[in-house]
Amino acid sequence: MTTTTPQAAPVIPSFDDVQTGRTLAIICSKGTLDMAYPGLIMANAALGEGVETHLFFTFWGLDMINKKTMGDLQMTMLGNTATHMPQGLGGLPGMTAVATSRMRKSIADLDVPEVPDFLEQIVASGGHLWACRMSTDMNHLTKEDLYDDVEAIISASDFIDKTEGAQLLFI
Repeated sequence: MTTTTPQAAPVIPSFDDVQTGRTLAIICSKGTLDMAYPGLIMANAALGEGVETHLFFTFWGLDMINKKTMGDLQMTMLGNTATHMPQGLGGLPGMTAVATSRMRKSIADLDVPEVPDFLEQIVASGGHLWACRMSTDMNHLTKEDLYDDVEAIISASDFIDKTEGAQLLFI
């Protein structure tokens, strides 16, 4: 005799109400143009849904908030198989500039702001920007080297305390 277990009804989320009491913590660890946008887009979307949002910039992610580099992030094809181009092309002179230019154009065609403007929009929407203490120390960076709206340079432990119970994304 075979018995069947009744199937539970599927859970269908409701998007009618803005989520409140939620927190999203995004760790931005990459500083290339193609890796800057996932965190910024997710932060912007979360803020639009009323979710408290914190971004923690660590290691190469500091390039996103470093005044000297934030406006000139690059994208390389080399080692990036997602470009669907022969990897040998990535090592040719000028290919990083070509890949970066094409990506910037694709982003602009969608009316997505450039990194500095996107950060400004995130802060204006209530987002919080934090720099990693260890990473800034390793790179000899001070608060003055960073985007003006970075709230502070804090330790990883401090970030964990600030975002206790948050949904966490590591990019």
